[in-house]
Amino acid sequence: MADTPPLKIVQGTALTDAQKKDLLHRLARVEGQLRGVQKLIAKAEHPDDCEGIAQQMSAARKALDRSFVTLLSSALITHTEKATSSEASAESSRRVAALLEKFA
Repeated sequence: MADTPPLKIVQGTALTDAQKKDLLHRLARVEGQLRGVQKLIAKAEHPDDCEGIAQQMSAARKALDRSFVTLLSSALITHTEKATSSEASAESSRRVAALLEKFA
């Protein structure tokens, strides 16, 4: 399977370029972990192999959860810093809080 080309980072107000690069790097690592889990499953021969698979799945899940937290933290920081008034800042905080309630 050929490697996919790197994603083009589009400038906008959602996240800074550095925040996007950090998140994309984190997700690429999670993707690698998941590929490793797939290989472990394919090669599993003994019941004891399940413990190692479970450990790697847990690590991938935690890494994805950490990426989620990083996304929301970055969004909160970016949107609050760019707010032109205290009302706009409060609205940004409410949007991020709603995301937490919905997806966390």
